[in-house]
Amino acid sequence: MVSTQGGKGKVEYTNKEFPQKKDQKKVVVIGAGIGGLTAGALLARRGYRVVILDQALVPGGCASTFKRRGFTFDVGATQVAGLEPGGIHKRIFDELEVDLPAATPCDPACAVFLPGETEPINIWRNPEQWKRERERQFPGSEPFWQLMATLFNASWKFQSRDPVLPPRNLWDLWQLTSAVRPDTLITLPFTFMTVADGLRGYGLYGNKRLKTFLDLQLKLYSQVDVDQTALLYAATALGVSQEPQGLFHLQGSMQVLSDRLVEALEKWGGKLLMRHTVEQIETSAGKATGVSIRNQKTGEVWTEPADEVVANVTVQNLVKLLGNNLQSFNGTSMAGYSMAGYKYRVDKLPSPSGAFVIYLGVDKRAIPDGCPPHLQFLYDYDGPIGENNSLFISVSKPGDGRAPEGKATITASSFTDAAMWWRGSKQDYDRLKEEYTENAIARLSQYFDLTPETIIHQEAATPRTFARYTAREQGIVGGIGQRIPTFGPFGFATRTPCKSLWLVGDSTHPGEGTAGVSYSALTAVRQIETSFCL
Repeated sequence: MVSTQGGKGKVEYTNKEFPQKKDQKKVVVIGAGIGGLTAGALLARRGYRVVILDQALVPGGCASTFKRRGFTFDVGATQVAGLEPGGIHKRIFDELEVDLPAATPCDPACAVFLPGETEPINIWRNPEQWKRERERQFPGSEPFWQLMATLFNASWKFQSRDPVLPPRNLWDLWQLTSAVRPDTLITLPFTFMTVADGLRGYGLYGNKRLKTFLDLQLKLYSQVDVDQTALLYAATALGVSQEPQGLFHLQGSMQVLSDRLVEALEKWGGKLLMRHTVEQIETSAGKATGVSIRNQKTGEVWTEPADEVVANVTVQNLVKLLGNNLQSFNGTSMAGYSMAGYKYRVDKLPSPSGAFVIYLGVDKRAIPDGCPPHLQFLYDYDGPIGENNSLFISVSKPGDGRAPEGKATITASSFTDAAMWWRGSKQDYDRLKEEYTENAIARLSQYFDLTPETIIHQEAATPRTFARYTAREQGIVGGIGQRIPTFGPFGFATRTPCKSLWLVGDSTHPGEGTAGVSYSALTAVRQIETSFCL
C-alpha cells in the first residue's frame, strides 16, 4: 500500500486489484495507443501482470475515433497495413487468440492528384496494374522502380525474421545478425543513400512530376521528402501497398483495432485504466521502478511500483516524464550510451510536424461517383507539402459503419508547423483555425460538392487539439522523420538507457502506422522476456 498527499488530501492505494502470482513480474504500460495496447496484451498473454494507463477517455491514441450526430470519425490513422497472412497484426492477433477485425483492401491504395491535373495517379494493389500505371504516368522511370522493388523484397524478408534495430546489447545484436541472409546484403550499399540519390543515379531527379509524386507519398510515411528520406525506408513504405501485402479499410472504424486489443488484454488478465495520467517515471540507481499516477476523476495521486515500464509515448514525452529523475543517472553510460546523451539527441531533433484535420459529415450527394477511399492533392507546385497546399483525404464507403445511410464522412488532413499553433493569444489561435478551415473547405470543394445543403457536420482539429486528447508534446504526429541519422540502424531503440524502461510507438523502428508501432511493441516484449531470463 502506498500513502501520498494527493489532490484531495491523504490518499491510500492498494495493489489488491492487481493480484500477483508468485514470481509473476509486473509491467506498467504508459499510453493506450496501438503500440501500448499491443505490448500490454502480448505481455499479459505471456504471463506478466499488466496494467495500462492512459489520460484519454477512450483507447487508441491517434488511431481512435469520435462520434458526432450519427457520424463516426477516425481521429488520425484511417488505414491499416499488416492484416494479410504473415502480416504483423495477423501474427499478433493469432498469438492473442482473438479475431482480426473485418476489413477490405484499399484498391487503389491512394489516388494522387498533382497540380492542375484532373486524372489521378492510382496506386493499384495489383503489382502488374501498378507497373502499367507508373509506366504511363512516368515514362522512363521503370529502372528506379525496379530498384525499389528489389530493395523492398530484400528488406521485407529481413524484417519478417524479427531483427532488433537498432541493437543496444549483445542479445539485440545477435537477433539482428541472425536475421541477415545473403539476399539481405544487397541492401548494404544503399544504407547511406536518400531517395534523391537513387533518382540522380537514374537521371530522374529533374523529373518534376515523379519527384513531386514521391515527395507527397513520402511525407505521409516518413515525414520528409525525397531529399531527406532514407532510400531503404522509402522502398518499404512505397512497396507495402501492393499484394501480397496491402493497405486495408476497417469495417466500423479504426476503433475496432483498439477494441480487439483491449479484449485480448482483459482476456489474459491485464487491466486498462483510462483517465489516469502518468506524471512521472520513477527511477532508482539508473533503473525504472514505477510511475507516479494521477486519477483525473478523483484527483488521487500515488506511485505504482513496477518491474518494467513500457512507454508508448513520443521520445520527447519520454524525456519529459523522466523529468528531474534524469539527474539520478549522473551521466552513467548504460547500453553503450548515456541518458544525458539521449536527452541531448532528442533536443537536437528537427522540429516535428503537427496536423490540421477537418472532419465533415455530408450527404452522399457531396461525393463524386467512383470516388476512391483515399485521395491526395497538391494544389501548387511552388507551395509546401502541407499547410493546406496539400491534403490527404479519407472518404467513408456505404455500409462501412462510419455514416448513416445516405450519408458519408470526409476526413482531410494537412501537415502543419506544430509550434505556430501555440504562439500568440486565444484570439490569434481562433483566427488561424478559422483561416485554415475556410481554406480547406475551399480546396475540398474543387472535388467534392460541398454546400450548406450537403454539409451536415463540420469541425476541425489542430496540434493543440491533438495535444489535449493524445498528450503528445505540442500535438506532434507521425513520429520521427526517417532521415539517414534516424531510420533503422541509426534510430531510437525500444531499449532506453534507463534499465527496465522501454519505448514503443512511432519514435522507434520501424516508424509510424499501426503496423510499425505494433512491430516495436513485439520487439520490446521479446526484449523484456529475455531480460528476465538472463
